[in-house]
Amino acid sequence: MSEPLLADLTTLRVGGPAARLLTATTTDELVDHARSAWEDDDWMVLGGGSNLLVADDGFDGTVVLVRTTGVDAALADDPGADADGVTVRVAAGEPWDAFVATTVERGWTGLEALSGIPGTVGAAPVQNIGAYGVELSDVLTAIEFLDAATGERAWVPAAELALGYRTSTLKHGRRGVVLTVEFRLGTATAEGVPVRYAQLAGSLGVELGSLVAPATVRSEVLRLRGSKGMVLDADDPDTWSAGSFFTNPIVSAAFAETLPSEAPQWPAGEDVKLSAAWLIEHAGVHRGYAVPGSRAAISTKHTLALTNRGGATAAQVAELARYVQVTVLNRFGVALVPEPVTVGDLLA
Repeated sequence: MSEPLLADLTTLRVGGPAARLLTATTTDELVDHARSAWEDDDWMVLGGGSNLLVADDGFDGTVVLVRTTGVDAALADDPGADADGVTVRVAAGEPWDAFVATTVERGWTGLEALSGIPGTVGAAPVQNIGAYGVELSDVLTAIEFLDAATGERAWVPAAELALGYRTSTLKHGRRGVVLTVEFRLGTATAEGVPVRYAQLAGSLGVELGSLVAPATVRSEVLRLRGSKGMVLDADDPDTWSAGSFFTNPIVSAAFAETLPSEAPQWPAGEDVKLSAAWLIEHAGVHRGYAVPGSRAAISTKHTLALTNRGGATAAQVAELARYVQVTVLNRFGVALVPEPVTVGDLLA
């Protein structure tokens, strides 16, 4: 039997073979597979593969594929709603957007603006995913975690994960496996949920902060993401990507003043957050651009997505990423930081 290609398990569709692949469909199986993987020098956990760039020579270790599913049955039958909301626990391998759809259907609020994001529930805390004015940290309360350092299985409060802009301790140093994720969600009211992002408010035709039905918010977010190629579609190469490839840079207020006045800026504490997409576009890297001879290209719909046009290699994706970084740095003096996790020496 040939070794499984990680290209078949990632949304960028690149990556060589894994030496060993263990698939977990229950939480107990996930624990057992993880402990087995830890016997190897190299191991990694793989969910939806939507934020991963794997080298062409693959991974010479054990990959634990998380395919556990389910929303806590007791809570689903009797949500335990109270004046403040509802607590929901979800298996790590549950597809993220399927879970968001479930919350909208059951009248649980707080995640509708995160519709359409690819990947699994267990991977969401690693990046502290966010979109349209909402971040996971707004509703995440705890994770059930199997710690690789101690071998212990325990619930870890969200406050201990150092959740920040596309980051957490799970991404930087805290190795292990997310088994279950716990959320504290609101319950739907006739008034709806507040719209917290200007672009979303504009597309809905309402004022920022207006209350809109969760189902309407979800539908519009899916439409907006689809228009940018950010909803997976097997027939659309613009969606064969890792989503937003670079994080929006955060710079000092003093540095932000040196940029063109039309460059989008948002407050980030005492600093300023910039638009990576705007910087890329205005540095001269336009939609659809590809390094000559490469099958990796900027999305034709959104400059922040690096895509596989069919037959691209990981090396070609990395080459395009470096080209974008150098071009933006030379034009604006801003260093773009890749968002995907890389496996192999690709973006050093």
